[in-house]
Amino acid sequence: MKRLLFLLLCVLMSSCTRTGPDTAALKEGTWRAVLQIPGGELPFTFEVAQANGAPVVTLVNGPDRVRVTEVKLSGTELTLRMPGFENRIVATLEGGRLRGTLTMIKAKGAHQQIPFTANFGDSWRFSRDAAATTSSPVNLTGRWAVTFDGNGKPSPGVGEFTQTGELVTGTFLTTTGDHRFLAGEWRNGELRLSKFDGGHVFLYRATLDANGQLQGQFWSGLAWVEAWSARRDENASIGEAENATQLKAGGQRLDLRFPDVSGANISLSDPYFRGKVVIVTLAGSWCPNCHDEAAFLAELHRQKRAAGLEIISLMFEQFGDFPQAAEAVYRFRDRYNIDYTTLIAGTSDKDDAASRLPQLNGVFAFPTTLFIDRTGVVRKIHTGFSGPATGKHYEKLVADFTSTVDALLSEPAPRS
Repeated sequence: MKRLLFLLLCVLMSSCTRTGPDTAALKEGTWRAVLQIPGGELPFTFEVAQANGAPVVTLVNGPDRVRVTEVKLSGTELTLRMPGFENRIVATLEGGRLRGTLTMIKAKGAHQQIPFTANFGDSWRFSRDAAATTSSPVNLTGRWAVTFDGNGKPSPGVGEFTQTGELVTGTFLTTTGDHRFLAGEWRNGELRLSKFDGGHVFLYRATLDANGQLQGQFWSGLAWVEAWSARRDENASIGEAENATQLKAGGQRLDLRFPDVSGANISLSDPYFRGKVVIVTLAGSWCPNCHDEAAFLAELHRQKRAAGLEIISLMFEQFGDFPQAAEAVYRFRDRYNIDYTTLIAGTSDKDDAASRLPQLNGVFAFPTTLFIDRTGVVRKIHTGFSGPATGKHYEKLVADFTSTVDALLSEPAPRS
């Protein structure tokens, strides 16, 4: 009898310490997530797997995969911290359903909170049966000349789409960089594309007018919406926007002095950089195109450091507070295994960046990349960055950057 009572007591104590059946694990497999923004539902999918006994979440946008390793499940509360960003999802887990909020960190540390839900077992994006449709009366595959018009300020872009059945993937190239990997569909006379990759919350909708041109709207998060239009043009181009930033007339050199993440002031004129080829990039951990560039630069640095290449990344962060900015930069460095110098240069504002580098005629995009020869002369400046989503454009940009560095490295170092 005593033994029976003891066993019963153990069972009762065990049941009291449980936090419910949902704490066992985040279900492995595919989840369909939805963010609620002013343009409507913004869908994306993510996959859950186990690695070393811990859940790993992978965001899916067309062919793109973004691995989220900072996953915390406490009771029924799930927290996903986006890799290299300060953005995070906090949601309550109830079996095969999640409900919560995506918090996006904006300029000056402002929080943008977006309702988030997710259902386990679904892999469709906008329409449940779109993937089963093998043909469509309209095919958007090809290159399109695009105009974005926000607040009466039109800017050019290039759309590149691939359509299979009703499913559409692609991206937009703009004067400041590309929109990275987009996925969606052409269905019932409407194009819908979306993306959430940890850094961007993008939704696009458009229809074809009588002239065969796309007319629609583009939403970014909760606060930005602009009209966009597009016409087929296999020769579409954004022009010479990549050369927008230049040194002011008569200038050849760049002077800079900013603190690194430990607070130590670093200058381009320090002996460490003397006689070396130096890439200076204006970036920020909040900037997805800067993530694409950092992934490339980190590897380029590892390959060519012994030959005399150094890189300085001037980080313009969302926070004016130094400790917060330093934490964001630490996470950015860790995300891409960065060995090169990262300096905290200011806040995520183009005018602020321009004021801190008065030798430039302006800062028009993050990232902006300067190539400096062994004598300290600025030889080339590139505005924006076209990442892997742009395919051949990315390959060309990588080839151009690499050939520029190789040419500068081949030049003799100045005599002491």
